[in-house]
Amino acid sequence: MPRKPALRAVAADEKAAKKPPMTVLAAAEGGTRVDELRAMRRRIARALDDPNTAARDLASLSRRQLEIGREIEAVEIAESEEQSVVAPTGDEAWDENAI
Repeated sequence: MPRKPALRAVAADEKAAKKPPMTVLAAAEGGTRVDELRAMRRRIARALDDPNTAARDLASLSRRQLEIGREIEAVEIAESEEQSVVAPTGDEAWDENAI
């Protein structure tokens, strides 16, 4: 049985190997919301590129592809404090007499 290669440090000019993309099922079971959206977007893109995809399905697949892209962008913007439209503010003191 062959031995696994020993672990080593990555050289400065090397890049770490990319993980293969998650499947929709794997993303749904153990990924984040963005992982799931990206997996769905990849799956729809494959269907759109497939010449055997029925013409009647192309419009709905294209529309959903665009919607998923917008959802991913919205989640990424919401997670980024620099681009978020939600201002991080502190809590205010409760005034029980205000009405």
